[in-house]
Amino acid sequence: MKTLLVAIILLAGGLLSSCSSSQKMNAAVQASANRKPAPDFTLKDASGAAVKLSDYHGKVVLLNFWATWCGPCGLEIPWFKEFEQQYKSKGFAVLGVSMDDDGWSAIKPYIAEHKMNYRVLLGNDTVAQLYGGLDALPTTYIIDRNGKMAFPAHVGLINKSEYVQELESLLGGEQQTFNAKPAAPAALALFGSAR
Repeated sequence: MKTLLVAIILLAGGLLSSCSSSQKMNAAVQASANRKPAPDFTLKDASGAAVKLSDYHGKVVLLNFWATWCGPCGLEIPWFKEFEQQYKSKGFAVLGVSMDDDGWSAIKPYIAEHKMNYRVLLGNDTVAQLYGGLDALPTTYIIDRNGKMAFPAHVGLINKSEYVQELESLLGGEQQTFNAKPAAPAALALFGSAR
């Protein structure tokens, strides 16, 4: 009897944790009508080409404001390289906007050393003001395919899994995962692995 009671409690806990993830994703979908447009800008990349944020309309964009001297920024770069490689074919792009005062003389060697596989632009005070002044670095925005900010800004270092969840909710990965799970066995496995 005691074993049956424990199994029922585990099943209920697993179902609740599974539902909360679905509800969070549904809330993000419902909020899409209330999203604010990401301010457009034109900045130059390492080759001197002018790049507009609006050029990426139709793609999900991870817009990351960073600097070479910023320790937490350096921790995120491998994640962003991975995201660029993993999600590019699904209509995704990473844009890194460096806020280095020393400009390309500091940025280009850093890009080469860290083998950054995504586009890096040189930011300025005008762009910083468009995005609320950038009180801290890194500051990252996830922008949906319609050029709107899909989630609140991430200021400082956050968990990689939070980025993955947000990106996949916009790219369709999370929805497919939720729909593919059988209800009861998945809930038990989920709850058991969290302990």
